[in-house]
Amino acid sequence: MTGVRNARVQVAVRQAELPMLRAYRLWHEHTRKCADGCKNVRKAQDGCAGGQELWAAYRRAYAGGAR
Repeated sequence: MTGVRNARVQVAVRQAELPMLRAYRLWHEHTRKCADGCKNVRKAQDGCAGGQELWAAYRRAYAGGAR
């Protein structure tokens, strides 16, 4: 029963996740798994095209969508 309850809590947390934190989480998960070069770069701008797009989405969310 605890496993089902824990899964429901995680779903509720994901639904309540702030757009900025969601964008950062998606970018971070991408960089950990990316085989195209995002894994070992020092700047997000130096990663692959997908990583750059995720970073740009994070920056827009961080700025409040104004950019």
